[in-house]
Amino acid sequence: MDHRQQTVTERLVVRSAPARSLHRALAAIAVCGVALLVVETALLPLGQPYTPLLLGLPVVVLVYLVAGLVAWRRRPSNPIGLLILVAGLCVYVSSLGNTGVPLLAGLSAVFQTAVFAAMMHLLLAFPGGRLTSRRDLAIVWAGYVVAIVGQVPVYLLSRSGSFPPFAVVDAPALADALALVQSLTGAALLCIVAVILVGRLRRAAPAQRRVLVPVYVYGVFAMLFIPLSSLLLERGLGIDPTMRGVLQFAVIAGVPIAFVLGLLRGGFARTGELAELAVWLGSRSRDEPLEQVLARALGDPSIELAYWSDERRGYVDAAGAPVPVPPSDGDGHGAAGTGRGWSEIELDRRPIGAIAYDASLIGDPEIVRTAGAVAAIEVERERLTAELIASRRALLRSRERLVDAADRERRRIARDLHDGLQVRLVMLGVDAQRLAGVDPESIGERATALRTDIDLAAAELRGLVHDLVPAALIERGLVAAAEDLVDRMPVPTRLEGGLADGGLADSVENTAYFVIAEGLANIVKHADASTARVRLERRGDRLHVVVADDGGGGAAIDGGTGLRGLVDRVEAVGGRLVIDSPHGAGTTLEAELPCAS
Repeated sequence: MDHRQQTVTERLVVRSAPARSLHRALAAIAVCGVALLVVETALLPLGQPYTPLLLGLPVVVLVYLVAGLVAWRRRPSNPIGLLILVAGLCVYVSSLGNTGVPLLAGLSAVFQTAVFAAMMHLLLAFPGGRLTSRRDLAIVWAGYVVAIVGQVPVYLLSRSGSFPPFAVVDAPALADALALVQSLTGAALLCIVAVILVGRLRRAAPAQRRVLVPVYVYGVFAMLFIPLSSLLLERGLGIDPTMRGVLQFAVIAGVPIAFVLGLLRGGFARTGELAELAVWLGSRSRDEPLEQVLARALGDPSIELAYWSDERRGYVDAAGAPVPVPPSDGDGHGAAGTGRGWSEIELDRRPIGAIAYDASLIGDPEIVRTAGAVAAIEVERERLTAELIASRRALLRSRERLVDAADRERRRIARDLHDGLQVRLVMLGVDAQRLAGVDPESIGERATALRTDIDLAAAELRGLVHDLVPAALIERGLVAAAEDLVDRMPVPTRLEGGLADGGLADSVENTAYFVIAEGLANIVKHADASTARVRLERRGDRLHVVVADDGGGGAAIDGGTGLRGLVDRVEAVGGRLVIDSPHGAGTTLEAELPCAS
């Protein structure tokens, strides 16, 4: 089985119970819808000249049915799919008058213009699917009243109206007047809707505006085109009625397509996919990376997952490389011109990661935050894994640097022994051999010179030994060795802390000593300080070593090999080294080392 087949199989296996229930319900709606279309098609008078046009009616309704089901399936929590199906039902009912069945024709006469109210409802509810204000709710209710109640005079007051059996009196003039009132009221409502939509577009973010403009413009155009098409196309341009009908059907069929494309392109609420995400997180099989699962759930293939690093105080990717935070407008969207959104993920009120996404595809940052909350535990697991990998790599690099430093030090000592001390010892041996043939009167002078050279060689040897392990540290312990370093400082330096010698491993004492030595050496060389201090303190099973000064600051781990090597030494024994060195405020070097209880 290849990777693609395995991914598809995994999706089927982890599909949630709510998703399965939704799909069964949508399948039932699809079956009922197709059955109604088959019934209508069977009842249409297909032997007439307008047969091709009549067959276009079920096709238009089928477009609404398919579009509504797609929108509902892709966005289960968004009612837009349901509203599209309601609009399609209105189109279906209004088309039943062509069947010639009296009961269906009467039903068609009542709901002849209900589709306009449904379109108005769609426009005001898009993209969230719900009416967000009492004003919008009132306008939609008014639209349905005008479309349904306003249609009453058309079939009650004219025997030549849409359904003559309903006519109680024959007053065509009054019926026409009331129909005009209905049209003017509907036009006024449409103008109000257009003003509301323009206001929404002005307040929307640029990424959202790119999604909303095509939907709003096409919706308003469709609502204007259908009532005005008779006047513009047939009377104005002389277009054949059949062609006019085809154009009307095409415009009506384009409405659900426009809304579905806008809904999917906008990346609005995807709770169904988030439910699948939750199920995936609870499943055992996790071969697919979390980043890909989030990309599928949010409908954005450009999703990038970042992890918070406490050590770096910033975000990193799965490989440990730094991830820059894009500029934001404060609402989760990227700043103007970037097109990228950024949503932080928190667990127990602390940052653990972030999701970078395409703000032009996902218009609502809240859905990204929801996905992050659902995946928080898995993000934390992957974050810890990434930190472990990064720490392991850092440990390997530090060990490599320690080995290189040890090799360089051994080569230096070998060179000093070979080129310096060894040569000196050879010459001393030669001088000692020559003493046998020296004039007795000058032997004392030559012996004194030989003793002086031997003392110099011994001093050089002690220096080499001190470079390896300081004698004071071996003979008297860490505190005494630290006192010796402090006493030899040209800058006034004090030693603090009540640490007693003994109880520390040799590796810990050696590391602590080199921290103090390197810190004091840097103070002398670079700090330009007037005072310094060294503190040795044991807290539980940790030894704290602090070297601080009041100099110019600006020290950095990457500024030279000394501090970098010191970090490697500390980490090699399981410790941690922190440098706080703001410019102009001195430097504090603090090492925390594990020690035996």
